[in-house]
Amino acid sequence: MEQRNLLLAIVLSVGILIGFQFLLEKFHPTVPPPAPGQTNSSTTVPGATAPGSIAPGSIAPGSIAPGPGTAPGTAAAPAVATREAVIADRARVRINTPRLHGSIALTGGRIDDLTLARYHEKPDPKSPEVVLLWPGGTKEPYFAEFGWVATTAGIKVPGPDTQWTASGGPLTPNSSVTLSWDNGAGLAFTRTVSIDENYMFLQRDAVRNAGAAPVSLSPYGLISRTGTPQVGGFFILHEGLIGYLGGALREIGYSSLDPAKPVEYNSTGGWLGFADKYWLAALVLPQDEAVKTRFTHRVDAGIDRYQADFLGPAVTVPADGTAANSIRFFAGAKEVNLLDAYAASGIPHFDLAIDFGWFYFLTKPIFMALQYFYGLLGNFGLAILLLTLIIKIFFFPLANKSYQAMSKMKLLQPEMVKIRERFPDDKPRQQQEIMAMYKKVGANPLAGCLPIVIQIPVFFALYKVLFVTIEMRHAPFFGWIHDLSAPDPTSVVNLFGLLSFTPPDLLMIGAWPLIMGVTMYLQQKLNPQPLDPMQARMFMMLPIVFTYMLAAFPAGLVIYWAWNNLLSIAQQWTIMRRAGAA
Repeated sequence: MEQRNLLLAIVLSVGILIGFQFLLEKFHPTVPPPAPGQTNSSTTVPGATAPGSIAPGSIAPGSIAPGPGTAPGTAAAPAVATREAVIADRARVRINTPRLHGSIALTGGRIDDLTLARYHEKPDPKSPEVVLLWPGGTKEPYFAEFGWVATTAGIKVPGPDTQWTASGGPLTPNSSVTLSWDNGAGLAFTRTVSIDENYMFLQRDAVRNAGAAPVSLSPYGLISRTGTPQVGGFFILHEGLIGYLGGALREIGYSSLDPAKPVEYNSTGGWLGFADKYWLAALVLPQDEAVKTRFTHRVDAGIDRYQADFLGPAVTVPADGTAANSIRFFAGAKEVNLLDAYAASGIPHFDLAIDFGWFYFLTKPIFMALQYFYGLLGNFGLAILLLTLIIKIFFFPLANKSYQAMSKMKLLQPEMVKIRERFPDDKPRQQQEIMAMYKKVGANPLAGCLPIVIQIPVFFALYKVLFVTIEMRHAPFFGWIHDLSAPDPTSVVNLFGLLSFTPPDLLMIGAWPLIMGVTMYLQQKLNPQPLDPMQARMFMMLPIVFTYMLAAFPAGLVIYWAWNNLLSIAQQWTIMRRAGAA
C-alpha cells in the first residue's frame, strides 16, 4: 500500500508537470472579449484602402477594404518585393538610436522599418539584428500608422499615400523629426516624431486651419500585421493581439479572432497592440481620454491581415486656429525592468505584456532574484545555481523531516519483508500489520513525496521565467550551453558531436538531461526500495522517462533540476547515514 501511494504521488506529480499550465490557461484571469457589436464610427478615411491597413470606423464588420485599382468588393494579392528593395524605393527619414535602427517612410508617414540593435537572430553577436517591423510591399508587412479621420464632410486629410516633407533627421533620442503636408484647401498638417533612449516613440500631430470655417477631426492610430506569424503554440505563453483596455488585460489569439466580427472596447487610457514571445508593438493611448479601440482580422486573397487600432474623440479646429494630439508607440523588446518603469510612469499594467502567468506573485519574484544574482555573478546559469541553493536552505527543515521519515522507512524494510512472509495470502492482514508498525515508530509512507511535491511550484515558476523573459534569451552558461532558454544542443545519439550528423529532434537527448537522469537515479537508490518486483521496475524507469521528457526543456531548467538533485542527495545521504540507514 505504501509503495502504491508513493507511486501514485509521483505519477500525479508528472501529471501536474504536464497539465498545470494548461489548466491555468483555461481559468486565466483575463476578461473575455465582449460580444462583437456595432462598429466604432461611421466616418471614413480618404485613402485608407491601401493594402495592409483598415481605417478605424471605415469598414463594416466582415467587409474587406480593396487595394488601389481593384473593383469594390474584391481583393487582389499585392506584389511582393524584398525588404531592401522596398526601403530603397521610397524617401525615408533614418532612425538611429542605441537600441533601434530603421526609418520612417515619408509616403504615408508610417513607422514600418525597425530592427533591434541589441538583439540578434542567433547567440553570435555578428548575426543579423532581429527585424521587428516590415514595410508595405514586402511579404508580411508589419507597421504603425497614425493620422486623422475627417468628421466634417469634404475635408481632405493625410492618408497612406500622402507624401510628407521632412525636416531634421536622423531621428535620435536627442533630435526629433518634423513631417509636414498641406491639403491645398486651408489645412496644414505637421507631425513631430521623437523617441527616448529605449523603444518609445512620441508623435505629436498638429493641424492649422487657415480656412474660414471650423473643421472637425478625430485622431487615430493603428498597427497592421499581414500574415499569421509563426507562434510557439505553447499554452503557457500568449502570442497575439493584446491590450489593457477598459480596466482589464485583453488577450486574443490569432486563431480566435473572427474575420466577420471585430472585437471592440471603449477605454479611457490603456494600451493595445501585438505581443510576440520576446517583442511588443503597442499603441499607448492618451490616459485621460475616452477612446474607441478595436481588434480586427480580415482575409484578402487568402492572406490574413490583423489590426489593432483606436479612434479618439472628435477635435474641433477653429478657423484660423490649431489643434493637436499626441500618441506614444512602443516597438521593441519586452524587457522586464523597462516595462516596469513604463508602468510606473503612468502606462497602466504595461508590465503585463510579459506573460508571467497566473502565478505572477511567484514567477516575478523568482525572476527578480535571478536578475539580482546575475548582477553579482555575471552569469544567469550561476544565478540559477545560487537560487536553487537558497531555496534548498529555505525548505531545509521540511526536507529534513521528510528524509528522516524515509530513513525510518528504509530501516523498516526487513520487518516489512517478514510481515509479508508471515501472511503471504492475506493482503488485508499485511496492510494492517504494516500500518501498525508505521504508527508504532512514527513513520509516514508518503513523506518521501515531499521533496518532489515542494519543488513543483518552483519548477513551474522557473520554467515560466526561462521561457518568457528576454533576459534569458541567448544567456550562456559554461561549455556547450550558449542559450539557457533553449534545450541542450548536444545529443548522446551522435556521441555529443563526435559523429558528424545531426539527429532528429526526437533523439536530441543532451549531456545535461543525462546528468539530471543520473542524479535522479542516485537519489532514487537512497530511497526505500519497493518490495514488489513490478513496482521496482517501474521506479527504475522513472529516471529514463524524466531524462527523455526534460531533454526538450530549456537547459537552464535541466541544470536547476540536476543541481537540486545533487543537493538533495547530499542532504539525504547525511541524514540517512546518521540514522544508520545508508
